[in-house]
Amino acid sequence: MKYMIYQPSLTGNEKKYVNECLDSTWISSKGRFVEEFPKRFAEYIGVRNATGVCNGTVAIQLALAALGLGPGDEVIVPTFTYIASANPILQTGAKVVFCDSLADTWQMDPKDIEERITPNTKAIMAVHIYGHPCDMDAIMTIAKKHKLLVVEDCAEAIGSKYKGKMCGSFGDVACFSFFGNKTITCGEGGIVATNSDSLFDLLVHIKCQGLAKDREYWHDIIGFNYRMTNIQAAIGLAQLEQIDKFVAAKQDVAKWYQKYLVDLPVKFHEQVGDVRHTFWMNSILASSNDERNRLREHLKAAGVETRPTFFPVHTMPPYFGKYKSFPVAESIALRGMNLPSYPMLKEDDVKYICGTIREFYSA
Repeated sequence: MKYMIYQPSLTGNEKKYVNECLDSTWISSKGRFVEEFPKRFAEYIGVRNATGVCNGTVAIQLALAALGLGPGDEVIVPTFTYIASANPILQTGAKVVFCDSLADTWQMDPKDIEERITPNTKAIMAVHIYGHPCDMDAIMTIAKKHKLLVVEDCAEAIGSKYKGKMCGSFGDVACFSFFGNKTITCGEGGIVATNSDSLFDLLVHIKCQGLAKDREYWHDIIGFNYRMTNIQAAIGLAQLEQIDKFVAAKQDVAKWYQKYLVDLPVKFHEQVGDVRHTFWMNSILASSNDERNRLREHLKAAGVETRPTFFPVHTMPPYFGKYKSFPVAESIALRGMNLPSYPMLKEDDVKYICGTIREFYSA
């Protein structure tokens, strides 16, 4: 494949820092990077506390556990998201309540959120899909009105901003992923961030097997082993040092797509409102599912990898049959596709990809 959907840039201090781990023999859950990376990340997004974990999914599991969510509780989450946003809710014993999306931003619809609140609703999970922020003013207003917790799933929105403020700094707790295709990567890894000192202490307590703070090998609660390794953190710190460069490059890629897709019968997932969309994925909508699939095959033959947008979670076997239709989410999923979105793309690369799309519509 000439153009992959995503590939990480590893041209900073990644090798240097990993070699430092190897030379020091600190390769597991202790070492300087385990402390430094989360601290620097918290400073970057503007919160007081952050702790590293082994991946983004367990970041959500840890956050929900620390918030005390469980059987009898309901958590509202968009159905148009990756399934890892929803599964941890079920794994706590709580109930997933899906909501629909907005047609312009593709983010969860605040009006639909409010209509799905019941006496059992305990939290809203705001998922910033593909790097575009949710309407956090509306979500926080709803949460305050109904006394709900807010969990931000920022796996796809590292560096994204809503009205000048970083995604991950609004809710009670925020979760990030550093999988290999994310804006910054550790290979695998995640962070849970919060402004609450007490919640932070509990997050650390739970993720470290429930180990007591002041007594060696004494475990006073049932916890998990969700710790980040020093090697993961070393790579993460090297990536964080380059975050501004990565975000700027991805925004350039998005500008080129918009430039060369003009006048074509596809709709680009644009930035809407007073936000910074970091374009984790550059995405388009075709006019129909059949057209989307044929366009993907045409691009594949030209060496361009694509992928469909997320299937709404309520349409998948673990959830199917329990929920009604969500028309906006289903329409995006049937017609949407992601284009190559990595920061090393040049304008000529994007021009070629868009030229191939133009060939499809000219045939």
